[in-house]
Amino acid sequence: MLETALYAGVWILIHFGCGYVAHHLPAGVLAAFPLVNQSYRWEDSGGLYERLGIRAWKDRLPEAGAFFAGGFSKRSLRSHDPAYLSRFVLETARAEWSHWLTWGMALTFFVWTPWQVGVVMLIYGAVVNLPCILIQRYNRARLQRAARALARRSDRNGATLPANAVSH
Repeated sequence: MLETALYAGVWILIHFGCGYVAHHLPAGVLAAFPLVNQSYRWEDSGGLYERLGIRAWKDRLPEAGAFFAGGFSKRSLRSHDPAYLSRFVLETARAEWSHWLTWGMALTFFVWTPWQVGVVMLIYGAVVNLPCILIQRYNRARLQRAARALARRSDRNGATLPANAVSH
């Protein structure tokens, strides 16, 4: 029982610590990580995630982007302004990076616990972080599509993006 409480406490520190590090990561440093800034063909511009049913469950998970002072909530789209969309895309990359780091920290359990515990912690890290990573990748693909559509429309006639272009 005491060991379980210790592991839970360590995970709480890892989650908040990685979130804190990600929150303070400069945009330029974040941009250097291709994993969180590149979309892949197999993702089908978010279509893969839709086929996985992401729309049915993504809003049920917590969103902690605004947990730290000056943070950015990604719970809902608040504007169609290109600068806002660009910031939102950056913040999805920041959140994804934080979840990859959190999951990676599961490896530290192999250093100080029996290997079986390390395996369980890797599985826990996957179960908790992978859905969040998928949400960030899905939302980023949608936001990038919306930003491109907005740019095309404003190039044509200055029209705004329709509300349903990025709705849930």
